[in-house]
Amino acid sequence: MREAVLDAFVADLARGAFTIDVREWDGYRAGHVPGTRSVPLPALGGALGDLPGDRTVYVICAGGTRSARAAGHLTALGMDAVSVAGGTGGRAATGRPPVPGEAVHTA
Repeated sequence: MREAVLDAFVADLARGAFTIDVREWDGYRAGHVPGTRSVPLPALGGALGDLPGDRTVYVICAGGTRSARAAGHLTALGMDAVSVAGGTGGRAATGRPPVPGEAVHTA
């Protein structure tokens, strides 16, 4: 399982990286990285058909544990998946606060 450092992720996100947030919907609504789609970890299996098979899928959560598990699962299925190190909490600590709002569902 690959892991992206925050600065590399932020740069890739600015270029349109496809990113899913695997926290529960209430956590996503409370604050998420702009441009991410909500795919709670329990719903990941049902969302596989909605994920791009031809580009990298960045996976983020609050701190990195759930995203690492999800990225590992996606990688095992043959996808190019990368866990974002530090998650939304780490990103916020660098002065990039999450934004609240409704979930944009992929599934």
